[in-house]
Amino acid sequence: MTSPTPRIRSLIAAGAAVVTTGAVLYTTWFRRDLEQQKVILNDTLPVHSAWWRTHAKQPGELLYVAIGDSAAQGIGASSPNKSYVGVLADHVRLATSQTVRVVNLSVSGATVALAVRDQLPRFDKLKPDLVTVAIGANDIAQWNPEEFEAGIRTVFAALPPHALVADLPCFHLPHNEVKVAVANEIIRRVATEHELTVVPLHGTTKRAGFRSILTHVAKDLFHPNDRGYRSWAEAFLPSISADVAHRFSAVGQAS
Repeated sequence: MTSPTPRIRSLIAAGAAVVTTGAVLYTTWFRRDLEQQKVILNDTLPVHSAWWRTHAKQPGELLYVAIGDSAAQGIGASSPNKSYVGVLADHVRLATSQTVRVVNLSVSGATVALAVRDQLPRFDKLKPDLVTVAIGANDIAQWNPEEFEAGIRTVFAALPPHALVADLPCFHLPHNEVKVAVANEIIRRVATEHELTVVPLHGTTKRAGFRSILTHVAKDLFHPNDRGYRSWAEAFLPSISADVAHRFSAVGQAS
């Protein structure tokens, strides 16, 4: 086999250079676009928070209280009510034929420790008919299992027996999934001690597969989009439907 001529070697080198330059330019563009999308979603934080505060003032026959982070706020969705909290509230309204007041205590960026500090004092003043808790995903970045368990114990101890607590969603990345597995073991163990129902958020999001990063995630590649939040709601629906049917359907029929 003859070796390439100098001209062919030159063409190959030039082609490789073009490919490398293109890859660098694409990577640079992708990173800039991703950062821009993060900025755009960051600008929605006060909008979503204000929306939930306003709607918390609306009266309802049932009181639904949510503890959580930006996912409960609906960051990444086309509108705040497209978060899993909004989807679940709509489901309860349809299932019971009763009005539902939603007090969304969640705070974007909240960790378990911040939920204990900022959300539990407000929660303790309420008497909710329905409670959902999905907190802990932000703890994975600065993972400390001892602090995580201490915070989870404090949160779960404050909840009524009918509260629904979700385990952490699937991150799809192996180095994060190792931490998530430990976190979810803690959640399930402490929930069992308090006889709380654990919602299988991890299993539901894992079944969507790695491709869900393209179909269920917002443009910042972190928060769910509308489709992703519907998937989160689906994780809660069997448990919340059974709870509503047991505790409130008869009330709605009697009235």
